Amino acid sequence: MLGNLGRSLTDAMKKMAGMAVIDKKAVKEIVKDIQRALIQGDVNIKLVFELSKKIEDRALNEKPDKGVTASKHVITIVYEEMVNLVGKEAHPLEITGKPYKIMFLGLQGSGKTTTIGKLARYLQKKGFNPAIVSTDTWRPAAYEQLKQLTEELHISLYGDPENKDAVDLAKKGLEKFKNQKIIIFDTAGRHKDEQDLFDEMKELSSVVNPNEAILVIDGTIGQQAHDQAKAFAKTTDVGSIIVTKLDGSAKGGGALSTVAEIGAPIKFIGTGEKIDNFEVFDPSRFISRLLGMGDIQTLIEKAEEAVDEDVAEETMKHMMSGKFTIKDMENQFQMMGKMGPMKQIMNMIPGLGGKLPKEASKMTEDKINQYKIIISSMKEEEKLNPKIIKHSRIHRIAKGSGRKPEEVKDLLKYYKGTKKAMKGLGKRGLGGGQMGRLMGQFMK
Repeated sequence: MLGNLGRSLTDAMKKMAGMAVIDKKAVKEIVKDIQRALIQGDVNIKLVFELSKKIEDRALNEKPDKGVTASKHVITIVYEEMVNLVGKEAHPLEITGKPYKIMFLGLQGSGKTTTIGKLARYLQKKGFNPAIVSTDTWRPAAYEQLKQLTEELHISLYGDPENKDAVDLAKKGLEKFKNQKIIIFDTAGRHKDEQDLFDEMKELSSVVNPNEAILVIDGTIGQQAHDQAKAFAKTTDVGSIIVTKLDGSAKGGGALSTVAEIGAPIKFIGTGEKIDNFEVFDPSRFISRLLGMGDIQTLIEKAEEAVDEDVAEETMKHMMSGKFTIKDMENQFQMMGKMGPMKQIMNMIPGLGGKLPKEASKMTEDKINQYKIIISSMKEEEKLNPKIIKHSRIHRIAKGSGRKPEEVKDLLKYYKGTKKAMKGLGKRGLGGGQMGRLMGQFMK
């Protein structure tokens, strides 16, 4: 996450791991590494130096707790101060009252309309059925984009491409969905210098009277996000912020840190193009991932969302009894696909974050996709009883999937190795702690 920033900060953490005693020279060197990484990540220089001073002062003046090593003490200080930099704590969306009205704001190109779809999907997973009102009369494709999103999500949409009065659209949408629990209003994308659009937004805000006005900020613009957020805050009461496009942006750290100064909390972040690449912004978990320390709790939550309980329970029984089949493996691949890109999953595992090169996660993802294609060409009896897959079947499966026979054999080898490992795990048990819980989700 955040491109090179995460890797640079992880490298700085590695240097700390070998610290035996806390001395001024070592602390200054580590602080310089952190400064360099943050400045390259487009974090505001003033904020960088304020953060550096706090880390240095605390590292040199605070005594470690009994039994805490020098390296652990300094790493904890860096972690705590970076969490403070981006917002201190999570601010989940709390739905109160009916209808709960959410108004989306943002500049053109910030990913606002796509983010509306992501929030709607997030709310669906929480048991809500939101409705959407389109008031964007400036962008010709806005209504069509929302129509496509709402059809995919099976939720209600109100809009009228022929009506060019945004305020009238908002009033009619309010009336149409007055019995809905949640109404989301899309507005026209602004430019921070377009006063007429800001005037329209002010009038819309007055009519809608939103419970929450959410500003969408493009994470790729870095610290320019500060000026954008301020411009919107002058016109309407911005209740919270969503920062998008954080999956590969080198400037995402700058956007997060400068937006945090505005006062409105960052509630969600967009972490990829898919509709489920969207999560509650929890500063402590986010910084833990960024520093290469992992984020098992979020990984568990993603696994819980991805798991089909009935399928997972059957798979678990097969694994523990040594009856693991290719059908079970196919189910696992599907669950993993729902959790998001492999690179993001790896960053959540302690010790892996920032260590694996891009190629490694891409190779893993490509390999899994290859295996899924091969499995799709198998008959049900072959998935349930892989022992029957011999020479002629291997060639038929290869031909049907457009792969080579050697690749089918590679899949069978991988399956056998996985089955053996799972059988051994079944004898030893899953173990305790969060990693045990995580394994339990995949192997229910």
